[in-house]
Amino acid sequence: MLKTILVVLIVLIVGILGFSATRSDTFRVQRSATIKAPADRVYGMISDFHQWSTWSPWEKLDPAMKKTYGGAANGTGTTYAWEGNNKVGQGNMEITHATPPAKVLIRLHFIKPFEATNTAEFTLRPVGGDTTEVTWAMFGPMNFISKVMCLFVSMDKMVGDDFATGLANLKANAEK
Repeated sequence: MLKTILVVLIVLIVGILGFSATRSDTFRVQRSATIKAPADRVYGMISDFHQWSTWSPWEKLDPAMKKTYGGAANGTGTTYAWEGNNKVGQGNMEITHATPPAKVLIRLHFIKPFEATNTAEFTLRPVGGDTTEVTWAMFGPMNFISKVMCLFVSMDKMVGDDFATGLANLKANAEK
């Protein structure tokens, strides 16, 4: 009986590992929102890390979070580092490319609770008059451990809800 259980357990583990190996080597999560504000106003709120405290969903999870700003005041070269509680972890980001008022690319380096480097992309598209469609995406590599974890926890669910909250906050602040 014990031998049968052990064989079934080994087959199950090998199956999970084998299936994980067939998964994509990359991931992408994105959400969009329509904001009744001109693209340059929305772009300013994204390209200046000092303004993230008004809309980022993670800023409110740890009011005592340590923040360090560097580089340019906004746009390409702007940097932001954080260190906080278990909900926000530790990491840094840098705007690597900015095209006002249409696109912002950010290199995200997470240190805690897990090490990862990904890219965040904000794309702004005018939609008639003073309305802007904003798409917030994050993409990056999936190592083998990440592939196994994502069989049990959806990356889209884990991050996508936060993106939707952030975009709703961005909308509320930009439309004031």
